[in-house]
Amino acid sequence: MSRSRVALDDGAYTTVERWGERGPVVLAVHGMTSSRLSWERLARHLDGRFRVFAYDQRGHGDSAEITGPMSLERGVRDFRNVAESIGEPIDLAIGHSWGGAVAVMAGLRTPVSRVAAIDPMLHQVAAQWYGEYVAELAEQFANAGQARDAIVREEYAQWHPLDVEAKVHAVHAMTVAPIEGLLSENPRANWDLLPSIERYDKPLLLAMAAEGESINDDAALLALRTRIPPLVEVVTFPGAGHNLHRTQFDAFAEVLDRFLNR
Repeated sequence: MSRSRVALDDGAYTTVERWGERGPVVLAVHGMTSSRLSWERLARHLDGRFRVFAYDQRGHGDSAEITGPMSLERGVRDFRNVAESIGEPIDLAIGHSWGGAVAVMAGLRTPVSRVAAIDPMLHQVAAQWYGEYVAELAEQFANAGQARDAIVREEYAQWHPLDVEAKVHAVHAMTVAPIEGLLSENPRANWDLLPSIERYDKPLLLAMAAEGESINDDAALLALRTRIPPLVEVVTFPGAGHNLHRTQFDAFAEVLDRFLNR
C-alpha cells in the first residue's frame, strides 16, 4: 500500500491510495461521507489480480477542507486528473452513490475499459432528502475529534472493521458544506444519467440496492430497467441497502468477479 498527493487542474489537491503490486488498474470513487479508504476491503479481495487506486473526493477524508466546487462535472474532471496522474490505462472505473455517478460519466469521457457503479445516483435527489441528511450530519458534526470518531464507530459497529475505520477517516474533519454544495451546484437538469446509460459503449455493471432501499426513487429504477443497452448489466441485490458493497460484500464481490472475468 502506498499513497501520494495529486494536484488537480484548479489548484486543489487529493490524496491517492494504491493497493497491490501487479495487475490491471482499478480506479475507485467513493460516495458521500466516505473516503478513499472505503475501498480497502475490495482492494484486498482483488489483490494479486488488480492494482486498486482510490482518492478522496472534495470535502472528504484528507481533502475535508476543500469544500468545492461540488458539481458533477467537476467530479468527472477530478477523476480524469487522477487517471492522468496514474499514467497507465484504467481497466475498471468503479464508484458508489455520488462516486458511482462520477464513474459512469467519466467512463464515457476517459479511456477506461469498463465501469462498475454501486447504487449510483441516477439523478439529483430531492432537496428534502438533502435537508434531512444535512440535519443528521450537523448533529453528528457538532462533536469533534475523538468524540466524533467514537460516535461513528458506535453507529456503524455492525460493519466490517475496515469499513468502520474508513468511515471514521472520511468524516473526522468533515463539514456539511460539501453535501450542501452537491445540492446547490447540481440542478436536476444537469444530473440525469439515464440518457448516458442508454448510449453506453463499453461494459457497465450497475449493482443496485433493492427498491425502497436505494438512493434512487422507484420511478428512476423502473426507467433504468426499461432502458438497458446491450453492454449494460443491472444486478439488484434483494434486501440490500445503499451501502451494499459493505453490508453484502461477499455477494457483491461475487457479482463483480463474474463481471471482471468475462
